[in-house]
Amino acid sequence: MVFGDLTPHAIAAELGDRIRTARLNANLTQKAVAQKAGVSLKAVTNCEKGKSTLESMVAILIALEITEQLDAFIPKQEISPVQLIELKGKERKRAASPTKHKSAKEETPEW
Repeated sequence: MVFGDLTPHAIAAELGDRIRTARLNANLTQKAVAQKAGVSLKAVTNCEKGKSTLESMVAILIALEITEQLDAFIPKQEISPVQLIELKGKERKRAASPTKHKSAKEETPEW
Protein backbone atom coordinates (compact mmCIF):
# COMPACT_ATOMS: atom_id res chain seq x y z
CA MET A 1 0.00 0.00 0.00
CA VAL A 2 1.25 3.46 -0.90
CA PHE A 3 0.60 5.88 1.95
CA GLY A 4 1.64 9.00 0.04
CA ASP A 5 -1.73 9.24 -1.70
CA LEU A 6 -3.84 8.84 1.45
CA THR A 7 -5.27 11.43 3.82
CA PRO A 8 -4.12 11.47 7.46
CA HIS A 9 -7.51 10.00 8.43
CA ALA A 10 -7.12 7.15 5.93
CA ILE A 11 -3.58 6.38 7.11
CA ALA A 12 -4.73 6.31 10.76
CA ALA A 13 -7.59 3.97 9.81
CA GLU A 14 -5.17 1.67 7.97
CA LEU A 15 -2.83 1.57 10.97
CA GLY A 16 -5.79 0.77 13.21
CA ASP A 17 -6.84 -2.04 10.91
CA ARG A 18 -3.33 -3.48 10.99
CA ILE A 19 -3.29 -3.36 14.78
CA ARG A 20 -6.67 -5.14 14.83
CA THR A 21 -5.28 -7.82 12.49
CA ALA A 22 -2.23 -8.27 14.75
CA ARG A 23 -4.53 -8.67 17.77
CA LEU A 24 -6.64 -11.27 15.97
CA ASN A 25 -3.52 -13.13 14.79
CA ALA A 26 -2.37 -13.22 18.43
CA ASN A 27 -5.80 -14.68 19.30
CA LEU A 28 -6.46 -11.97 21.89
CA THR A 29 -9.67 -10.16 22.73
CA GLN A 30 -9.81 -6.38 22.95
CA LYS A 31 -10.38 -6.74 26.68
CA ALA A 32 -7.27 -8.91 27.10
CA VAL A 33 -5.16 -6.42 25.16
CA ALA A 34 -6.56 -3.54 27.21
CA GLN A 35 -5.66 -5.29 30.47
CA LYS A 36 -2.20 -6.24 29.24
CA ALA A 37 -1.54 -2.71 27.93
CA GLY A 38 -2.96 -0.96 30.99
CA VAL A 39 -5.44 1.03 28.92
CA SER A 40 -9.21 1.08 28.75
CA LEU A 41 -11.25 -1.12 26.44
CA LYS A 42 -12.39 2.09 24.72
CA ALA A 43 -8.73 2.97 24.04
CA VAL A 44 -8.22 -0.36 22.24
CA THR A 45 -11.46 0.10 20.28
CA ASN A 46 -10.45 3.64 19.30
CA CYS A 47 -6.97 2.49 18.31
CA GLU A 48 -8.41 -0.13 15.98
CA LYS A 49 -10.57 2.58 14.41
CA GLY A 50 -7.53 4.81 13.88
CA LYS A 51 -8.56 7.25 16.61
CA SER A 52 -5.92 6.72 19.25
CA THR A 53 -3.42 8.76 21.17
CA LEU A 54 0.18 7.93 20.42
CA GLU A 55 0.80 6.80 24.00
CA SER A 56 -2.17 4.40 23.94
CA MET A 57 -1.09 3.03 20.57
CA VAL A 58 2.43 2.36 21.83
CA ALA A 59 1.07 0.62 24.94
CA ILE A 60 -1.09 -1.58 22.70
CA LEU A 61 1.87 -2.36 20.42
CA ILE A 62 3.86 -3.42 23.49
CA ALA A 63 0.96 -5.61 24.68
CA LEU A 64 0.77 -7.23 21.25
CA GLU A 65 4.56 -7.69 21.30
CA ILE A 66 5.02 -6.03 17.91
CA THR A 67 7.20 -3.06 18.88
CA GLU A 68 10.09 -4.48 16.84
CA GLN A 69 8.06 -3.52 13.77
CA LEU A 70 8.36 0.16 14.72
CA ASP A 71 11.86 0.18 13.25
CA ALA A 72 10.43 -0.78 9.86
CA PHE A 73 7.60 1.73 10.35
CA ILE A 74 9.85 4.69 11.14
CA PRO A 75 13.53 3.78 10.77
CA LYS A 76 16.07 5.73 12.77
CA GLN A 77 17.66 8.42 10.64
CA GLU A 78 21.13 9.82 11.07
CA ILE A 79 22.02 13.45 10.54
CA SER A 80 24.70 13.86 7.89
CA PRO A 81 27.99 15.44 9.01
CA VAL A 82 27.38 18.35 6.63
CA GLN A 83 23.98 19.07 8.20
CA LEU A 84 25.52 18.77 11.67
CA ILE A 85 28.14 21.40 10.79
CA GLU A 86 25.46 23.71 9.37
CA LEU A 87 23.39 23.34 12.54
CA LYS A 88 26.39 24.06 14.74
CA GLY A 89 27.02 27.25 12.78
CA LYS A 90 23.63 28.53 13.93
CA GLU A 91 24.31 27.89 17.64
CA ARG A 92 24.64 30.90 19.88
CA LYS A 93 28.23 31.46 20.94
CA ARG A 94 27.51 33.59 24.00
CA ALA A 95 24.67 35.11 25.89
CA ALA A 96 23.41 38.61 25.25
CA SER A 97 24.75 41.44 27.37
CA PRO A 98 22.73 42.04 30.49
CA THR A 99 20.38 45.00 30.26
CA LYS A 100 20.63 47.82 32.74
CA HIS A 101 17.60 48.11 34.99
CA LYS A 102 16.44 51.51 36.11
CA SER A 103 16.18 52.01 39.80
CA ALA A 104 12.76 52.46 41.38
CA LYS A 105 13.46 56.17 41.76
CA GLU A 106 14.06 56.62 38.02
CA GLU A 107 10.95 54.64 37.05
CA THR A 108 8.54 56.83 39.03
CA PRO A 109 6.83 59.23 36.63
CA GLU A 110 6.86 62.85 37.62
CA TRP A 111 3.38 64.36 37.36
